[in-house]
Amino acid sequence: MAGQGSGGNVIAAICNIFIPGLGQLVQGRVLAAIVFFIIAAGCYALSATVILIFLWPVGAIAHIWSIIDAARYRPVGL
Repeated sequence: MAGQGSGGNVIAAICNIFIPGLGQLVQGRVLAAIVFFIIAAGCYALSATVILIFLWPVGAIAHIWSIIDAARYRPVGL
């Protein structure tokens, strides 16, 4: 990956629009992908139970954060 604004980062950010964490997985950051997916998808799933409906904003924030994180990622040492 070249850096912020590179084609790879744009593709990763677009991937995150559909599935949170997928962009990090495309970039090779497995742990970040798992964390973003569990937080966002978990909050969305729990809010779908209606009992914990107040969790959807936390999931939305995590989802948006994952998109921004993928778009701004710079590999260490480059």
